[in-house]
Amino acid sequence: MREITGKHVLIGTVSAFAVIIGVNVFMAVQAVRTFPGLEVKNSYVASQTFDHDKALQEALGWTIEANDEDGKLYIFIRDANGNPVQAAEMGGTLGRATNVVEDQTPEFTFNGEAYVAETGELAEGNWNYRMVATAQDGTPFKQRVIIHVKR
Repeated sequence: MREITGKHVLIGTVSAFAVIIGVNVFMAVQAVRTFPGLEVKNSYVASQTFDHDKALQEALGWTIEANDEDGKLYIFIRDANGNPVQAAEMGGTLGRATNVVEDQTPEFTFNGEAYVAETGELAEGNWNYRMVATAQDGTPFKQRVIIHVKR
């Protein structure tokens, strides 16, 4: 059996701290690199019309539902009476809430009941569809739709 000296304790302590610091630096770099952190480019400018835009959007009476099935994303837009709504324009970005690595821009078609887009099999977990649509009367509509994928 070998004797533990001060040199051995120093090497063990320095090694442990080196691993801890190395992992912390790696995680910090990954967090900064993968999270854009921006919802809008200029929050002050966006805030100037927020209340007006919100009132117009709420006046539409739309409710949004989404689900992922067989590699397709379904977005259901319904009016205040529960009837399907066909928007003048429909678009947005589908991705994870915490990074942009898996972001995609689905191309939707309206089937009379819902908007459908090929997305491929989404990995399990939380996804956000940052929906941007325009009503037939020209009213802009924006909403973050949360999709929980379970396999």
